[in-house]
Amino acid sequence: MILAIDIGNTNLTFGLFDGDRICHKFRLTTSLPRTSDEFGVQIMEQLSHQHVSAKDVEDVIICSVVPKVMYSLTSGIKKYLDCDPMIVGQGTKSGIRIATTNPMEIGADRVVDAVGAYFLYGGPVIVIDYGTATTYDLVTADGAFVAGVTAPGIRISAKALWSNAAKLPEIEIVKPESILAKTTITSMQAGLVYGTIGQAEYIIDKFKEESGFTGVKVVATGGLGRIISEGTDKIDVYDPELTLNGMRLIYERTKA
Repeated sequence: MILAIDIGNTNLTFGLFDGDRICHKFRLTTSLPRTSDEFGVQIMEQLSHQHVSAKDVEDVIICSVVPKVMYSLTSGIKKYLDCDPMIVGQGTKSGIRIATTNPMEIGADRVVDAVGAYFLYGGPVIVIDYGTATTYDLVTADGAFVAGVTAPGIRISAKALWSNAAKLPEIEIVKPESILAKTTITSMQAGLVYGTIGQAEYIIDKFKEESGFTGVKVVATGGLGRIISEGTDKIDVYDPELTLNGMRLIYERTKA
């Protein structure tokens, strides 16, 4: 079994693979400081719930955009799982080519998403990740990562609303029944969700227009991606496990 760990700004997402199938997935918050022992014990507890022992985990692969977490996490993995994790970074054999002006600027999370989308769904493909930030990336038919757009994530926008406007309440991010909102809460929900849907549709159309690509598939992932994908026909696939599968594919390619 392979344990894939996606370290984002909000959550750490763990996916345990048995072959190409995710047999267990769990999350921890990124913001909570943890020692190596705390990481190790929590991972072991999750594995034990699935009747998996440390010996069953052959290897670990990590994709991280939060450097401060790495030392404790990798130390815990070495101590409790007895393996040296593979870290996705510069020089990793991803299978796609970064063809932007400065390839060093492209985060490991975006590379992993691009790998997952390209090898699972083909190219050209637009990859949207609804994480702490919302990212839109374009991969060509021959596997080149050529362009990307970064926007504030839905939760960041929501927090900005209720943190900076004294009379606006903290709300749940859901799609209201109608954009014709009649209360403060539904008006905020409409602005956040319908606004993000409109943003997605415009950026997708501009990607297609300026790239000149035809037959582009659009793949979305990320926690709130389902709400957005269900609100537009511009998104072809919503895959909540795209990032983890991208790591699995990179691991398999590297080991091969």
